[in-house]
Amino acid sequence: MPNKSLRRAFPKASQYDPAWVRKHSMGENVLFNLESLTKSLDLKPGMRVLDLGCGKAISSIFLAKEFGVTVWAVDEAVSASDNYERILSEGCEDKVFPLEMEARSLPFPEEYFDAVIVVDSYTYFGTDEKYLPYIARFIKPEGHIAIVDVCFTKEIESHHQVPEFLQEDYQNYWYFIHTIDWWRRLWEKTGLVEIEAAAELTEAGLVREQYMKDYQNSEEEDAFARALELDKEKFITFFKLIGRRTSKTAYLQSYKQSG
Repeated sequence: MPNKSLRRAFPKASQYDPAWVRKHSMGENVLFNLESLTKSLDLKPGMRVLDLGCGKAISSIFLAKEFGVTVWAVDEAVSASDNYERILSEGCEDKVFPLEMEARSLPFPEEYFDAVIVVDSYTYFGTDEKYLPYIARFIKPEGHIAIVDVCFTKEIESHHQVPEFLQEDYQNYWYFIHTIDWWRRLWEKTGLVEIEAAAELTEAGLVREQYMKDYQNSEEEDAFARALELDKEKFITFFKLIGRRTSKTAYLQSYKQSG
């Protein structure tokens, strides 16, 4: 059972079985990060939401159950059939639709979604300057793109600036991580979104503490949890970035798939 501080911070996520959440989170507790993000969104029943990089789709299930939205659960690394089994077991088959596809090859109509939500995965593809113009085409005017992910408190401009505790793993896991200001500038210059939030998660300390606790008694190797334990200066933290879609046309030639 989550402790009192977790229940106060995450009243919705705390209702879910912690073992189930841990088993189906691909990193830190995905529902804690998602609930923190949704506090800054006005999600309403009937809205169409793209849960991009959904992992094992428990974020999609959470969105459908807690807000009554209809969710397209998209991930390239997790079987849509496996996700569908989880969706069925939670009684969400009429609200959550799993798809197995790459984030740069989406089949949706333009201006289709009220919101695009990305939990703990935007850094894998969104650092590309062309990505926001691509994904923005699928968002209705006045709709939102909202991400929650890991960030640094200081930008690393060269390998010489990498903190000692990160040097061993930097080239594998950390070279694409940036500061909140870096992300704000990346989005603002496109003119495609108005930034409504760009800040550290209020609950970042709790997320961090719980993530380390989850792995202290685990036999799994986890470079991220190890880095958090070594990070005495709180160089690593968690942030939210929310943009409201403007009326500016999102022009971009389509990504070309190789192969």
